[in-house]
Amino acid sequence: MATPAFEEIAETFAFLDDWEDRYRHVIELGRAMPPMDPALHVPATKVEGCASQVWIMPRIEDGTFDFQGDSDALIVRGLIAVLHALYSGLPVAQVPAVDAPAELARLGLDAHLSAQRSNGVRAMVGRIRESAAAAAS
Repeated sequence: MATPAFEEIAETFAFLDDWEDRYRHVIELGRAMPPMDPALHVPATKVEGCASQVWIMPRIEDGTFDFQGDSDALIVRGLIAVLHALYSGLPVAQVPAVDAPAELARLGLDAHLSAQRSNGVRAMVGRIRESAAAAAS
């Protein structure tokens, strides 16, 4: 069910030996993400339940899901980039069917994130799923 972009991340993670390298890779993914217009940093795009400031703005074009995201924390911006790789380009109707916890577990993220970060990832996944469900209806 994962996109080719997410599979590429999973393959890279398989080659990285330790979590320091994996964290650095996640941060680099976040740095490589196109910037989100600061004008979109508004309450309507803010994701509640994250320890850091997080904004997600969904975009649906021709039935395909995409989103912009941003955070004030480098590691969280990287996690947004991982989620972008997981969901971007999928048909809107398929977004809710993605088993995000299982896909992220393939990367080992579930075991290496703090409880607060894990809650934040769940909140981001929830926002993405809600946005796609609303667009599909």
